[in-house]
Amino acid sequence: MAVDNGVNVEALLGAREALSQTPEGAKFNWRAQCDWIRGTHSRTSVEGFFGLGEEQKHRTKFTFDADHPEIFASEDHGPTPPEIVLAGLASCLTAGVASVAQHRGIQLNSVTATLEGGMDIQGILGIDSDVRNGFDGIKVTYNIDADATPDEIKAVVAQSQKRSAVYDIITNPTNVAVEVE
Repeated sequence: MAVDNGVNVEALLGAREALSQTPEGAKFNWRAQCDWIRGTHSRTSVEGFFGLGEEQKHRTKFTFDADHPEIFASEDHGPTPPEIVLAGLASCLTAGVASVAQHRGIQLNSVTATLEGGMDIQGILGIDSDVRNGFDGIKVTYNIDADATPDEIKAVVAQSQKRSAVYDIITNPTNVAVEVE
């Protein structure tokens, strides 16, 4: 029976082969532009990026709002920025699960990732400068129904984690330069 998780593994392997011959094409520059709306509400758009040696564009301009909940005296027009980070990690790991499963010939029936990130907001509120502003940890729990053994599923998840760009961004220091024009 043919496995179809919706991932074109042959194209991915072809791209990997082509980029191994021309590594300069593998240098990508992702971009996002964020505009303040009002209060703690902002709207970020994603459209163009650089890759394969030239400027590229998504088929459509994507936008998403961020805000804080009403309990923070905000208007709750979107998820909080930390929740968007969790969503980015979840989607990156889950895309990897689908890709690795397809490559290994494992049919997925359903995949659900549940993420939790603990945070003590005393730091961001300026109450206690010794409290970290970010997550004190993130827990990812998968519920995967697949035509595979539990060990095969765990191996798929481990390989996805190993190849995830967002997992790497979160778990390793990334230099961030903030400038004002």
